[in-house]
Amino acid sequence: MKDITLIAPCFFGVEKILKREIENLGYEIQKVEDGRVTYKTDIYGICKSNLWLRTAERVLLKIGEFEARSFEELFQNTKKLPWHKYIKKDAVFPVSKASSIKSKLYSIPDIQSIVKKAVVENLKQEYKVNWFDENSDEKYPIYVFIHKDKVTISIDTCGQALHKRGYRENASKAPIRETLAAAIVSLTPWKHDRVLVDPFCGSGTILIEAAMMGLNMAPGLNREFLSENWSILGKKLWWKARKEAFDMMKTDIDFKIYGSDIDDEVLEIAKENARLADVDNYIEFKKQDARNLKSDYEYGFIISNPPYGERLEDKDSVRQLYKEISLPFKKLNTWSFYIITAYSEFEDAFGRKADRKRKLYNGMLRSDLYQYYGPKPLKK
Repeated sequence: MKDITLIAPCFFGVEKILKREIENLGYEIQKVEDGRVTYKTDIYGICKSNLWLRTAERVLLKIGEFEARSFEELFQNTKKLPWHKYIKKDAVFPVSKASSIKSKLYSIPDIQSIVKKAVVENLKQEYKVNWFDENSDEKYPIYVFIHKDKVTISIDTCGQALHKRGYRENASKAPIRETLAAAIVSLTPWKHDRVLVDPFCGSGTILIEAAMMGLNMAPGLNREFLSENWSILGKKLWWKARKEAFDMMKTDIDFKIYGSDIDDEVLEIAKENARLADVDNYIEFKKQDARNLKSDYEYGFIISNPPYGERLEDKDSVRQLYKEISLPFKKLNTWSFYIITAYSEFEDAFGRKADRKRKLYNGMLRSDLYQYYGPKPLKK
């Protein structure tokens, strides 16, 4: 299986960052759409993509694409696809997810049922059997995506979504997803030798993702993937990918990464998450009110996800908080700030218009990344 096509879904607004990640792995981009990037690779690309993609939500193996305006077309076209190339006779192959947007076929349960029947009929012909026990350790969750009557069918290679790195067993009340945190850090010019501070560190996600990037640590290194049990891949290929990822890590790096929060319990969670991610030696956490923020460093970065007031009654207190943090931030006049919040009046409360504002989504929650650029450090 020399050439395959993979689809990497992502949050809206992150597509260009994900495209760059895929290109850096050496793979050919086929298509960039809202919330997904399609690309060409070989079978080894399944292992590398799962281990290395920081901003993708999943890695899906594309099986086929066709148009369907009736359930009969959906059945017949699904049945024609080469399912036997991927799914063994005793494998488990549920139709785990289906979605339909602006299409004639819109009943999700019916779509799932018909696709399942079509796959079963295909495999019956290939394996010359009338029944599938589906009792193997190999699982192939089928995903169906229909947009304007165009059907894309794929198989999930991940199992748990890629944002579940394996380090965040506990989270604060309003956590930022790991993939979005990685995307935000990627949108900044921060490098491992520059100072990085998160004064609302919460579970520590932004700082942990930054440390992993600075160490060139593959984000999927400390977790397992569904496709590790697939016959078409084999344990040796996965072992090779993991060894390669370990060998590429840079552990002799001096970081200046600092996280603070006003809540002792939250700080303990952040410390434990950093330990589980194997980056606890590179991040310094302390209890501090963000309104008392100060630093002896002349240049640095603040990347943060402050409280944004989920409930209407919280809006006034959030506005007051943003107004109060503007004072210590103003004193750091040679620093750069990257603040993500769902509070739409942030600039007005903060008292300063951002140099750039970028729309992003944390799940289904619309947020904006407010970017304030400080001067570049003088060359020594």
